[in-house]
Amino acid sequence: MEAQPKVFISQSSKSEGGKLPRNVKVMGLVSLFNDISSEMIYPIVPIFLTTVLQAPASVVGLIEGVAEATASLLKMISGWLSDRLRKRKIFVAIGYSLSAASKFLMGLAASWPFVLFARFIDRFGKGTRTAARDALIVDSVDPANHGRAFGLHRAMDSAGAVIGPILALLLIYLYQNNFRLIFFLAGIPSAIGVILLLLFVKEKIRPLSEVKTNKPLTANYKFNWKELNPAFKKFLIVSVVFAVGNSSDAFLILRAQDLGLAATLTVAAYVLFNLTYSFFSYPAGIIVDKIGAKKILILGYWLFALVYLALGLIQNDFWIWFIFPVYGIYMALTDGVSKAYIARLVPKEKSGTAFGAYLMLTGLCMFVASLAAGLLWKYVDPSATFYFGAITATLAVIWFMFSSKKSSVA
Repeated sequence: MEAQPKVFISQSSKSEGGKLPRNVKVMGLVSLFNDISSEMIYPIVPIFLTTVLQAPASVVGLIEGVAEATASLLKMISGWLSDRLRKRKIFVAIGYSLSAASKFLMGLAASWPFVLFARFIDRFGKGTRTAARDALIVDSVDPANHGRAFGLHRAMDSAGAVIGPILALLLIYLYQNNFRLIFFLAGIPSAIGVILLLLFVKEKIRPLSEVKTNKPLTANYKFNWKELNPAFKKFLIVSVVFAVGNSSDAFLILRAQDLGLAATLTVAAYVLFNLTYSFFSYPAGIIVDKIGAKKILILGYWLFALVYLALGLIQNDFWIWFIFPVYGIYMALTDGVSKAYIARLVPKEKSGTAFGAYLMLTGLCMFVASLAAGLLWKYVDPSATFYFGAITATLAVIWFMFSSKKSSVA
């Protein structure tokens, strides 16, 4: 019989209830402002590329793929460094600062290669901050509240994704599709988030000497893959298979346009997706703390497969108004939940590297997925992009259900 994997729970978890510390709340606000900034431009970038700069859909896939691959590689490196140095905040601050700068660069773009450069800077920042940020949240909260902590963070983050596109719609109307001006204005809330981070987020991290040894930290910090929880390794495999078909959300926006939605209505549909995502994220986190993350993840993966299948089948833009909210529920059931699941499988002192490994592998696969999606869109049919994603998601969730059947990890 397979040995049951360890779940890392502190003895104090029962006494903490549902309280969340200031670090978690402030990091939620930082993500709120940063996502307002990012989502002001995210739904209009593919429109800007294809209409203003006359780039083909395959270039959209290339740009998003390169951007995500950049972020993915850095997530592993920065996560490992944050574990080794026992420092989180410096990586988070640098990352958010670079993302703020990228918004201003986007406004200067006169060709799609410069958009690629701006997106590279943005994703470089994301890669620098993400694993360290998630580890900082883990360091700041009791294990009994991992679901709530990541649920709140994703709720705040996706709330920014509601406000951002609404602001974009307003600015599109006021400034008559002046996308460049919107890019410049988008840098303001991102800068506010950086200021909040620098002023109010504090390091709450145990020295490695308190965790493993009585000796001070040296350069001998090691992350031994052989010692990893088998359940974590299995989850990495599942996540990789799933990510191979999980292309950039830019293709959802292009699909809505392809079916006939105007630019403003496409952005409105994207707002609806994020509103649903935000609304369900925190309740999903509460449920995770009560019944475990595995069941919620399985449900979320099945929803993704159904959404992508539907996006391939539909021939009328009417269905976008139903599919996008369901996609938001999928995100609420998987994004923060997957991190809460990982946090229960690895010790705190190695959480930065674990998150980095997960984010790197899935991000690299999303690069392949985005590139493949662009090629399928151009050379086969737009529907093929989504059929491929539905198939890989189905394979992943079936593997997850059967590979984790003997595991007691929630």
